[in-house]
Amino acid sequence: MNDITPSTILLIDDHPMLRNGVKQLIALDASLQVIGEASNGEQGVELAKQLDPDLILLDLNMPGMNGLDTLDNMRQTSLSGRVVVFSVSNHEDDVVTALKRGADGYLLKDMEPEDLLAALHNAAAGKMVLSEALTPVLAASLRESRPSGDRDIQSLTPRERDIIKLIAEGLPNKMIARRLNITESTVKVHVKHLLKKMKLKSRVEAAVWVLQSNVI
Repeated sequence: MNDITPSTILLIDDHPMLRNGVKQLIALDASLQVIGEASNGEQGVELAKQLDPDLILLDLNMPGMNGLDTLDNMRQTSLSGRVVVFSVSNHEDDVVTALKRGADGYLLKDMEPEDLLAALHNAAAGKMVLSEALTPVLAASLRESRPSGDRDIQSLTPRERDIIKLIAEGLPNKMIARRLNITESTVKVHVKHLLKKMKLKSRVEAAVWVLQSNVI
């Protein structure tokens, strides 16, 4: 008998049929559980505050408060879960903007079901997720905007440098805490400080910057 507590998921999408399809897919996996659905950004933010799920799947194009505004709103709250954009758009601007504004990943709605489930597992575990088709899109964007010269890795404390290196390896806070023998709440504080110091808006952007600039 599997007694592992499933990772909880909140779906925010204005298409009921899509929500239903994703919910049915997730129901096939005992280690994942949809605990809430919202059809717009405002409702999504409220449910996220109430439920504090492990993972939020967020559509970009919704009437009223769109996905990016919803993401901004969530980043101003103390949610502990990851927020992953789930969209039909593979436009470079949408992908880069979402990641810069704090998304923990970007998945395309035309993914194969088994790939989506695998990505949800990784995202719920705290890893960064990106649809394979988007890798060239992100790579092209990075080539156009080289790392900011005003980011100096030396401005970070030794502990912050340890943490940003582990973020670049895709480790979630819990694993970073275990690796460095500190509490998860301490890791969260360090992550918040290092992102601010380096003018980085998300863990994804931090990881991409570290990997691209070979600073560690």
